[in-house]
Amino acid sequence: MNICFIMYPWDEIDPENDTSLALIKECVKRGHGVAMCTPANLTIRDSVTNAFCNVIGRMDKVPSTLKSFYNKVKLREEMLPLAGFDALFFRANPPLDPLMLNFLDSVKEDVFIVNSLEGMREANNKLYTAAFGASHSNIIPNTHVSKNKKYLIEQIKESKSDKMILKPLNGFGGSGVILIEKSAMSNINSLLDFYITSSDGSSNYVILQDYIDGADQGDVRILLLNGEPVGAMRRVPGSDDHRSNVSAGGSVQKHTLTKAEKALCKQIGPKLVKDGLYFVGIDVIGGKLVEVNVMSPGGITYINKVYKTKIKVEEKVIDFLESKVLDKLQAFDRRTRLRKTVDEA
Repeated sequence: MNICFIMYPWDEIDPENDTSLALIKECVKRGHGVAMCTPANLTIRDSVTNAFCNVIGRMDKVPSTLKSFYNKVKLREEMLPLAGFDALFFRANPPLDPLMLNFLDSVKEDVFIVNSLEGMREANNKLYTAAFGASHSNIIPNTHVSKNKKYLIEQIKESKSDKMILKPLNGFGGSGVILIEKSAMSNINSLLDFYITSSDGSSNYVILQDYIDGADQGDVRILLLNGEPVGAMRRVPGSDDHRSNVSAGGSVQKHTLTKAEKALCKQIGPKLVKDGLYFVGIDVIGGKLVEVNVMSPGGITYINKVYKTKIKVEEKVIDFLESKVLDKLQAFDRRTRLRKTVDEA
């Protein structure tokens, strides 16, 4: 199997904790061909979508640790047609570049893509959970999304809680997430001005969300594969930050899914699969769904470390990828045989 990871640059990888690197290493370990490219390296040549890829050279022996694997990888640059791969694994960081999806539209029938382009278009920002609908209101905290400062201030004043969460629509890794309090209303005006107004004069949407009791104790990151949970961890904020993201100084702990969390996964799993969102990370606080991360969900290495299990999360992900590619190849072979029968009739 040949796989292309569309992701952030190789030199930006954290060689000890990077989820993409764990997935790449597992592919190489199984003998699959692996290439990587960034969205900026997509190109069209003679009406065929290509990418300037970094191809990983074959290894006689794959190092056991992520860091040693990263240091020993040999890369060579090749311009390769994306339709020639068996699978594309999307791992680029937000915000999503819609033009990149237009490049990939030309190969979506030829290659299995994680996650699907349609799903990425629908779920690449935090509106996905905000617009889940009334049928999911039991698991979604009360959420407002707007550019209208007056409206947002009214919602803060009318909230029954003294605290709310304010964050940018396209943030990731905890960037821009702040806790606001009614006791500091004099600062709200300037905060909203900062979040809504860009340096070029354009305006941005922001999310205002009810504060969930217990949020100060952290959140739960759950990794879902084909709609089913395959790993989870509790993320605990650092002493000087309300955010629990590891990138913001949080730490991780073992976590066993509660009955409510299992029910939440069962409730949203079918929709995720229907939307082609096969590998996602969800953030849960107090049984409420806070975010769905579909572009480059992380956590594999941390979950592996805290549980120290024989079966690693990346193994389950690549098992799934192999099965989907095999299904696609078998369907193609079957159609080819049937068409040959009709042609020869």
